[in-house]
Amino acid sequence: MTPRGPINYGNASPAVRAVFDDIKRTRQIDDVNNFWKYLAHDPPTLKRTWESIKEVMAPGALDAVTKEMIYLAVSVTNGCSYCIASHGAAARKAGMSEAMFGELMAVVGMANETNRLANGYRVPIDPAFEK
Repeated sequence: MTPRGPINYGNASPAVRAVFDDIKRTRQIDDVNNFWKYLAHDPPTLKRTWESIKEVMAPGALDAVTKEMIYLAVSVTNGCSYCIASHGAAARKAGMSEAMFGELMAVVGMANETNRLANGYRVPIDPAFEK
């Protein structure tokens, strides 16, 4: 199957344009990034994903930099180059310093290593952790 290209605003359906407009308005940007342009091939997925991200990444108990750093950490663990670039930039824009990035990568690396060790050894959960 030949990969499909992005759907740009000028070629988008009214439903896709409505989501693109909301993304641009919410993020105060001139154009949506490629992620959204490729999701536009399936308008229901585009809309559902945007609504979910808007809700999850909205201000709450966690601040913007923390949320973006968590998103970045999961993206690194999952090996998603696109999300690493996107959420790395968003985390920096929200205030993540290079020192914070370095510590984040150390934690991500250590968590992945110890997770694999615990899984490999099938370490039982300590009763004290279950309280």
